[in-house]
Amino acid sequence: MDIEKMIKEQKGTIVDVRTPAEFMVGNVEGSVNIPLQELASRLAEIKNLPQPLILCCASGNRSGQATQILSQQGIECGNGGSWFEVNEFHA
Repeated sequence: MDIEKMIKEQKGTIVDVRTPAEFMVGNVEGSVNIPLQELASRLAEIKNLPQPLILCCASGNRSGQATQILSQQGIECGNGGSWFEVNEFHA
């Protein structure tokens, strides 16, 4: 999965897995905030998002965990790393 290309072509959905407080400080325009700890309880909502999902967080650690969790559920997704990096490709 070429994350950079998908972001530049605006394919799929950017999902930020940081806390709502972190998300409010700054985020990628058009991204959806679904905190890592809420993934399991929001699976139905997540499955309805346009795929592939590009996951991001502060450093790439939580988005890496989210990628593993969602991949195991059959959701097409990839770890975009830090939201700053995703935002650079998105601009």
